[in-house]
Amino acid sequence: MLSKKDINYLGETLSFWKDLTDLQKKLIEESTVIKEFNKGETMRGSSDNCAGLFLILEGQVRAYIISETGREISLYRLFERDVCLFTASCILKSITFDVFIEVEKPTKAYLIPTAIFRKLSAESIAVQTFTNDIMASRFSDVMWIMEQALFSSFDKRLANFLLERENIEGHKVIKITHEKIANDLGTAREVVTRMLKYFQEEGMVAISRGSIEILDYNKLYELGE
Repeated sequence: MLSKKDINYLGETLSFWKDLTDLQKKLIEESTVIKEFNKGETMRGSSDNCAGLFLILEGQVRAYIISETGREISLYRLFERDVCLFTASCILKSITFDVFIEVEKPTKAYLIPTAIFRKLSAESIAVQTFTNDIMASRFSDVMWIMEQALFSSFDKRLANFLLERENIEGHKVIKITHEKIANDLGTAREVVTRMLKYFQEEGMVAISRGSIEILDYNKLYELGE
């Protein structure tokens, strides 16, 4: 059973909450559970794994797809108060591909089970609107990633990636492997290594085992523009 603090959090974060009936709110309160995940765990591994709607309370997760050759490419990341809708994709009949959800930092999240979310969607226009808005936002994220992958040079993509990770981590030293960057950007590790060595030669970064330190923000920004 959720605490009053948990219920208030849901009410503040879910835009459709104010439009629900008392009975619908009670249904969410009684069925929603808190789940905890460790770094490296998978919140969703395939279309057969449909837990429900996750609302991130704390932590960080990554949504990605895998090509036929086994190469990954990140679609977007979710943080506190973000909603993870693809874990309830069995409700979304138009989704015919697998989106994988990986936990990047220890994460705690509220889970509204699939059956409950499906029932609310059938009963409430506000819940349907909420779902459509989330889908539109995620589609915009994915289209931006596809545009970058198809039309931007790799040096620009890598520069933007490093700046984004620095912003997320809040530190100029980014703890990440070349393999992890390659998975994020949908390329080969060797390509990442070569470009990072070039960045190092140009004085933009310093490379060490398992980490990259940003030395010249201005050069990275100029390259990423």
